[in-house]
Amino acid sequence: WLKARPSVRATVIPPTVLSDLPCPALPRRRQADAMSHRKFERPRHGSLGFLPRKRTKHHHGKIKSFPKDDASKPPHLTAFMSYKAGMTHIVRDVDRPGSKLHKKEVAEAVSVVEAPPMVVVGFVGYVETPRGLRALTTVWAGHLSEEVKRRFYKAWHKSKQKAFMKYHKRWSEASKASESPMAAEIERAKKYCQVIRAICHTQVSKVKIGQKKAHIKEIQVNGGTTAAKVDF
Repeated sequence: WLKARPSVRATVIPPTVLSDLPCPALPRRRQADAMSHRKFERPRHGSLGFLPRKRTKHHHGKIKSFPKDDASKPPHLTAFMSYKAGMTHIVRDVDRPGSKLHKKEVAEAVSVVEAPPMVVVGFVGYVETPRGLRALTTVWAGHLSEEVKRRFYKAWHKSKQKAFMKYHKRWSEASKASESPMAAEIERAKKYCQVIRAICHTQVSKVKIGQKKAHIKEIQVNGGTTAAKVDF
């Protein structure tokens, strides 16, 4: 090859010169090995605790815990159910000493909540055990509206609509006999129970959201003695 191309000369480079030459860039695989862990170079975005990110099956929240009971206060309910109607914004003064926004106006987003009166249709008495609360007795009202009866059926128009018929019959017979309906269960709750929770439902027909089935929740009654909670 050198004989065919006499103008090309072979050059011998000494080893000391080779070490001073610039080193070519490392291949991509070698560069990836030189990086630190991915969680430092590109941490993930968002919490995994909110997975799966999809629309919920039930839009009413779950009460995880109720406020601590204080027997010195009068009996009172500890929660209330309402419906979100929309959102708007307000301008308010910030009362936060030490902040740059202290005593200044800020615009904040707020939710508009519609809260029609709730209806109490009974109560559940719980006994405290080493494994948590255990339901001892349940007392329902003598009359339940159609809104709350719809909650016990999948398809109201196809059903016989006989929920609580026998219970109402027992209630009416006891009231005709000049007896206090469900007196034995009420006294049992006053004697043995430590926690009383009221069974409440919303009046969904007053909200005008196109729904006829009421939402039911147990709401704890705090304050006073057990007997005072049951009477409340």
